[in-house]
Amino acid sequence: MTVERLDVRLDQERRRKLKELAAEQGTPISEMVRRLIDRAYEDNLMVRRRRAAQELGQLELEDVPDPATLSRQLAEAHGSDDLR
Repeated sequence: MTVERLDVRLDQERRRKLKELAAEQGTPISEMVRRLIDRAYEDNLMVRRRRAAQELGQLELEDVPDPATLSRQLAEAHGSDDLR
């Protein structure tokens, strides 16, 4: 994995909070930032998935194919076998 440098400017209060979080977990600040980014990304992904599931649940669908057939149809339509 290629690592790139990122310069982030924080006010004193946010810097204090970040240092406190890192100290509590016994990790460097840079690792704490990476963990927080990953956690925020996963939280956002979960929200998007819930929203998509709610939207799908509101659709009035008839004759929904079984999962294997649906997967095959999606793969054919989008040219990918990664949907299984």
